[in-house]
Amino acid sequence: MVVVARVVVLDYGSGNLRSAERALQRVGAHVEVTSDPKAAREADGLVVPGVGAYAACMEGLNSVRGARIIGERLAGGRPVLGICVGMQILFERGIEHGVLTEGCGEWPGTVERLEAPIVPHMGWNTVRAPEGSALFEGLDEDTRFYFVHSYGVRKWELEAADHIRPPLVTWADHAGDEFVAAVENGPLWATQFHPEKSGDAGAHLLKNWLTSLS
Repeated sequence: MVVVARVVVLDYGSGNLRSAERALQRVGAHVEVTSDPKAAREADGLVVPGVGAYAACMEGLNSVRGARIIGERLAGGRPVLGICVGMQILFERGIEHGVLTEGCGEWPGTVERLEAPIVPHMGWNTVRAPEGSALFEGLDEDTRFYFVHSYGVRKWELEAADHIRPPLVTWADHAGDEFVAAVENGPLWATQFHPEKSGDAGAHLLKNWLTSLS
């Protein structure tokens, strides 16, 4: 008997909801797009998308008590996948146009404007995934993913602890400026790029995430 993963794409007024829905359906998930807290808590996997401004995304997330839902899922070891600004809001804070906005605080760190001669970073780019990555398993190191962003996390601030397995952090480079491209941290995974816009490579990555739900 094939067990189909039940995935909720959290609707908080931001993100490519239908693109994420179609991409997850393509790789075999049963997908519901909703802001219903009960459905979001009980799904096998929760996807938190996001596009646009950090502050606006946090305002929308707070309107559906999204940070609390994410925290409750992670406390129970239930998987969450953040995408683009949906990854950024997992960090402590974001600074845009001199305005500081508090994030979910799942990881320490600051989302800030990229320091590159050309911003936004838009288009296809490779990433440097660490050894042992489950998210990028089966993908070549020259695989390209689709990015659209002007802000990112340029410094990983979570200190290693002897009794806790350290997160796996994937990096990318845009015009000489390095930033966090993905994180795998227990049940909490996230990507700065858009897997739902990354063709077969993105589909493979989402399939890897679905595999982790079982």
